[in-house]
Amino acid sequence: MSYDTIEANRRAGTFADHDELWLFGYGSLIYKAGFEYDERRPATIESWVRRFWQGSHDHRGTPDAPGRVVTLVEAPGETCFGMAYRITPAHFEYLDHREKNGYLRFAQPMTFADGNVEKGLVYIATPDNAAWLGEASIDAIARQIAASTGPSGPNRDYALGLADALRAHDAHDDHVFAVADRVRELIDTES
Repeated sequence: MSYDTIEANRRAGTFADHDELWLFGYGSLIYKAGFEYDERRPATIESWVRRFWQGSHDHRGTPDAPGRVVTLVEAPGETCFGMAYRITPAHFEYLDHREKNGYLRFAQPMTFADGNVEKGLVYIATPDNAAWLGEASIDAIARQIAASTGPSGPNRDYALGLADALRAHDAHDDHVFAVADRVRELIDTES
């Protein structure tokens, strides 16, 4: 049930004509880049929130037992914290592969702590991709995360790593924290 977006992102060519650009990461990119970059800075984007509504059939789960990872959902008036990386289009091969399970490249303004605004690249999985799992209760999301493992490791490591990274940056996220807290409770009952 994988939806490989590598070719769609290459055809769209978003930011391919730039010598350098800013990439906005809002999930594991906050705490685990996995690539060399020229600069890294905290940033925010407006009118979006993180949700564990995207399936991970290739990294944090399998086709038969997908994990859940975050994507962005439009939410007017909300602000989403993330990490911005100054990169070049040479990074697209790695990033398009990393985000291949339903994520497409979008251009989005991001704001840095000093007030500067830059147009940046963000990967978003929308509801029309084949790996979309959609909304569920916090308990159902946490149970799926606690039980899922894929080639990149246990899904719980992703959820807890994201929550810990957000807390380290003093960035509040009700949804992520509720899911992570429930995952921790489930892990505690396993012991």
